[in-house]
Amino acid sequence: MSNQITNTGNPDLAKLILRLSTGGLFIAHGLMKALVFTLAGTAAYFESLGLPGFLAYLTIAAELAGGIALILGVYTRVVAAALVPVLLGAAIFGHGKAGFFFSNEGGGWEYPVFWAVIMVVIALLGSGAHALRRDA
Repeated sequence: MSNQITNTGNPDLAKLILRLSTGGLFIAHGLMKALVFTLAGTAAYFESLGLPGFLAYLTIAAELAGGIALILGVYTRVVAAALVPVLLGAAIFGHGKAGFFFSNEGGGWEYPVFWAVIMVVIALLGSGAHALRRDA
């Protein structure tokens, strides 16, 4: 192993892995809402939770655009911070009544809160060297 890896780690590689993995998951969830549950079906689900249906479209757009931006490393800090409310909304409105564990029926709030924390971490870390637009 090189001294760089053993002595200082590789924070730019770690940032890239975080961006790619979370960005991919956001895209997967956005596509699932749009293509599997359908736009209208997702809007109806949001309405069944007491939320306005148009928030489903905004959520899908945020997940897809945010996922792409994270993967590319474009405005990483801003995008990661902007996705925190989306995840906390999922935790509170989508999974809050199911309890803590995501293995509970309806999925608990543990998983989306964990991802909200990861977004805060990414917002603090920034994009790293392997990005189209490095954070200032």
